[in-house]
Amino acid sequence: MTAPVLLPQGPYTPRAIPLDLAAGGAPPTSRTVFSAAHVVADPYADISPDDPAAIDWDATLAFRRHLWSHGLGVAEAMDTAQRGMGLDWAGAAELIRRSAAEARAVGGRIACGVGADQLLPSTEPTLAEVAAAYEEQLTLAEANGVQPILMASRALVRAARGPEDYLATYAHLLRQASEPVILHWLGPMFDPALEGYWGSADLDEATDTFLKVIAEHPDKVDGIKISLLDAAREIDVRRRLPGGVRCYTGDDFHYPELIAGDERGFSHALLGIFDPLGPLAAQAVRVLDTGDVAGFRALLDPTVELSRHLFQRPTRFYKTGVVLVAWLAGHQDHFTMAGGWQSARSLPHLAKAYQLADELGLFPDPELAAHRMRALLAVHGGAR
Repeated sequence: MTAPVLLPQGPYTPRAIPLDLAAGGAPPTSRTVFSAAHVVADPYADISPDDPAAIDWDATLAFRRHLWSHGLGVAEAMDTAQRGMGLDWAGAAELIRRSAAEARAVGGRIACGVGADQLLPSTEPTLAEVAAAYEEQLTLAEANGVQPILMASRALVRAARGPEDYLATYAHLLRQASEPVILHWLGPMFDPALEGYWGSADLDEATDTFLKVIAEHPDKVDGIKISLLDAAREIDVRRRLPGGVRCYTGDDFHYPELIAGDERGFSHALLGIFDPLGPLAAQAVRVLDTGDVAGFRALLDPTVELSRHLFQRPTRFYKTGVVLVAWLAGHQDHFTMAGGWQSARSLPHLAKAYQLADELGLFPDPELAAHRMRALLAVHGGAR
């Protein structure tokens, strides 16, 4: 038995046997499931937080192979990959190129974030400049055979003067897209700079504009990803979508019920929490494939406590807990993040994340996870 770990909240005895979550499962069939994957920083890079991110490409791509091996799709260069929070466009472009090549090599499904983050926060761009930046990224995605995800853009918030500017910009971009894209509405809890997206801080008005974009171009929209942490709004939007347009939940608080759905429909998934939950999430959805909703909920419902913990306010710092769990699980050799964001959460927060993840059986080697957690506590003067 693994010896207790002296956490800030008290001694904790780690779980002895992890869940049996072996790789090799087929992709789910009843739902399309993407994991938004994190990047692994190079801990030996001699850089400051203001410098471009230094990425450990071998470890980053190995983690994507891990997700693919469980039958999940990878949503690349998204918020979970620290897009706009340590990873700039040059780094994201290289990430997309490398991940696309890896996906082709292993037969993995991949989509990628397309935005306008070439335009720095200090600039006041025109709508034409925002559209041109989006087009550059859209071209890169399509050239690499990757499904684009049109991400919400901080630059568009600065440039737009009302809903009509969003409608015009998205109409232009959708006309440029060769194949159907996924539209992404990321709420301000994930990025405060996106407050008032779609031209209004009133969510009902914003929703109407969002749906109008889709209604006018249904042939160019594969689906939508909503990340508002508002299950009722997601269900309302889901029921108002044109036929054939999917809803991919981005709700890291209510994903089990949204994916399970109801008599009027369900959500697919494109989730940051499916980075640490990848193998368990894939197994749960395969159970759902058989029609066993209760079995699906029995596997996934207990994970919500961990997800709510990792995504607690300030929500944008959830990546810190995601990377912590990846390190403790043995997917990388260090707990270093691009931009130094490993410091964004408190030691008690990280300790609770470790305990919740271990209780779920997410660590293939509980002894390794306990050893690494003890080391982290010791480095921070927390070992007693």
